[in-house]
Amino acid sequence: MAVVAAFYLAALFADFIAPNDYRAQSRREIMSPPVAIRLRDGEGRWHARPFVYRRRLADPLRRIYEEDTTRAYPLALFARGHRYRLLGLFETDVHLFGVRAEDAAGIAEAPRVYLLGTDALGRDRFARLLVAARFTLLVGPLGTILASLVGIVVGVFAGYAGRAVEAILMRAADVMMSLPTLIVILAARAAFPLELPPGRAARLLIGIFVAVGWAETARLARGLVLTLKTREYVLAAESLGLSKARILFRHILPNAARPLVVQATLLLPAFLLAETSLSFLGVGVQEPEPSWGNMLAAASDINLLAAQPLLLLAPAVAIFLFVFAVRLVGDGLKARGGKNISS
Repeated sequence: MAVVAAFYLAALFADFIAPNDYRAQSRREIMSPPVAIRLRDGEGRWHARPFVYRRRLADPLRRIYEEDTTRAYPLALFARGHRYRLLGLFETDVHLFGVRAEDAAGIAEAPRVYLLGTDALGRDRFARLLVAARFTLLVGPLGTILASLVGIVVGVFAGYAGRAVEAILMRAADVMMSLPTLIVILAARAAFPLELPPGRAARLLIGIFVAVGWAETARLARGLVLTLKTREYVLAAESLGLSKARILFRHILPNAARPLVVQATLLLPAFLLAETSLSFLGVGVQEPEPSWGNMLAAASDINLLAAQPLLLLAPAVAIFLFVFAVRLVGDGLKARGGKNISS
């Protein structure tokens, strides 16, 4: 849960954490390596405050950069930089860290701090990695929540309805589960224009995820309802004359909540990987807006991958860590649910 919370906080405060604008280009630092943050200068003297040097492109063919050690630029917390809207509400230019403003005064272009280097257009990879988390961590979880809600409603209705309605709903769920999910998502996405604004692309993907992801939750909810409505406390509630709606919301759904939450944690990684795959293939989020998928598309260049493997695969590492954390949360809920049942 701490790892998942850290990802969402990083996405929420991405503009504050990143020292540079994710859209800004630096033509003099294309495909540059990460900037070296130093405590000791070229003369061997130690500094109490970390600092960086300005860089210049010494060899354009091999992309070799040299540092200008004539002047050090100290880093500072809560430094000033490009302007943005914090949480989309408050306009500010304060960032978590960066070059001190007074040290950059009078200089045409202060050195920028690139923790993960720059891409082929000279944009900050670290800033784009943080901003890209917003789209992925919004579309995947929101699609999971809505698909789970639709599945729960369909499953509960099938569990309480007659055999004919149950048979129709469950056969529809079987048909959806038999289809290859990623192929269906790609086919549905192909029916819409290729270039969509991020907002419309997010709504489209969420709708597709809901359409293809409700079936497994519906079958689970239906099975839980069929099992729980034969328990003694449900029969006792029925004998007291309680309505079906009250029995459902008071006695059945609370006892079915934990398995349904575990099912949602299993569904979330699939949606995250589907969104990443769409962006990687170029039918998700479009440039210049970043997403983990279109950032990974740069890793298809074998030459760049051989030169900077860890930098290009940073989005893959982020995807792995988030999915791994979500699965650990699901395993923990499953284990706690098993202990409660055994007790």
